[in-house]
Amino acid sequence: MRALVWHGKEDIRCDSVPDPTIQEGRDAIIKVSACAICGSDLHLMGGFVPTMESGDILGHECMGEVVEVGRDNTKLKIGDRVVVPFTICCGECRQCKWGNWSACERTNPNGEMQAKQYGYPLAALFGFSHITGGIPGGQAQYVRVPYADVGPIKVPDSLTDEQVLFLSDIFPTAYMAAEHCEITPEDTIAIWGCGPVGVLAAKSCLLLGAKRVISIDTVPERLALAREAGAKTIDFGSQNVQETLMEMTHGQGPDAVIEAVGMEAHGADTLMQKVSSAVMAATVSMERPFALNQAILACRPGGIVSMPGVFAGQVGPVALGAFMQKGLTWKTGQTHMQRYLKPLLERIEKGEIDPSFIISHRASSLEEGPELYKTFRDKKDKCTKVVLRPNG
Repeated sequence: MRALVWHGKEDIRCDSVPDPTIQEGRDAIIKVSACAICGSDLHLMGGFVPTMESGDILGHECMGEVVEVGRDNTKLKIGDRVVVPFTICCGECRQCKWGNWSACERTNPNGEMQAKQYGYPLAALFGFSHITGGIPGGQAQYVRVPYADVGPIKVPDSLTDEQVLFLSDIFPTAYMAAEHCEITPEDTIAIWGCGPVGVLAAKSCLLLGAKRVISIDTVPERLALAREAGAKTIDFGSQNVQETLMEMTHGQGPDAVIEAVGMEAHGADTLMQKVSSAVMAATVSMERPFALNQAILACRPGGIVSMPGVFAGQVGPVALGAFMQKGLTWKTGQTHMQRYLKPLLERIEKGEIDPSFIISHRASSLEEGPELYKTFRDKKDKCTKVVLRPNG
């Protein structure tokens, strides 16, 4: 089969690789009908995530048709149309039973490696380095799904692939970030980043009843998408973020903030952030918390910082003093996908949201994938989200 394969920093190729096979009784094999390139995949492309190995198959946003099922999997049958969540969960450990699905204790075969980094093993992830399991990803014609009696959700034929594909990651991720804000009807939420997660977070905040959402970015087409989602916008390339937020909120500040940028953030407009920028410029091995620091500074005292933005390792200077002095609450983590799949599918079915509005680029084969990775990374051609059809 054909798949998008990581061969090193900035080196992604469309290769011929062996077809996946059933390895465990709870497995399923999915013929991928649609997959997407995620902002987190760009972290892999840029070499920011450790433990990648040449030959790793990428991708953690995919869906398709079940073509083979393991002997112990009674949930799925051949022909089922499913979306595959990016986390792999057993459904039986204490964390899964508590509803902390992304902290599953059993599914990561490299859990001991991960525990050395984070203290404990966490759920395995598709296509996202060996510290998260080394599980081949879904930017391929076929994908093996471990614990397939827990993860995939069946989707109705009445909905298109593009309407439901983002249930695999970015829609639940955005919704959990919004839910973390504990929104009340009078709340103003500020969001750093108008990429796919940031835009869907804006939409989710409004679905959850926020009075106003203010989205922050500098890429024109991303700001336009945020406005389409119902948000007011700030262009950090031409506006001072803190000053503009204070003007827009009459000095009250946002009640909660969402950092949807992560480890590759850029920019600074306060003395504290400029000092941090100088330090980070000399410490390239550490991840950059520019957006996080802006968000901490902007959040009103007693507010909430929600962080779906991905960080993998050591992070440069973080404004913990401001965080502590203002009495903020911090909520983050990989998405507990199983909490959200059915409720969000119902919202799509009811017509409350169609996540496909964020798609800008489509390809009918994987051969275009390596170049579209670059287009997405460089924000060329007004690219906001890429969807691929591995089997045409």
